Amino acid sequence: MKQPGLDGRHRDKDGKIDQKHGNTMNKNLPKPIEGFGPNTTLKTMRDKTGAVSEKDIRAAVAKKRGR
Repeated sequence: MKQPGLDGRHRDKDGKIDQKHGNTMNKNLPKPIEGFGPNTTLKTMRDKTGAVSEKDIRAAVAKKRGR
């Protein structure tokens, strides 16, 4: 297995960083995503925005709001 990156995040056998589970609620994220309720899951946010990572979901929401 490859050594972990400088950021210390868990990686799979191919070296790809694991994504958060789809059942993670918005209120449990380090910084909740605006535009979604506290009990909205990451899976629902991914389905609505078409994005996979938290960063991409935040960018999609900001783009939709015109920021």
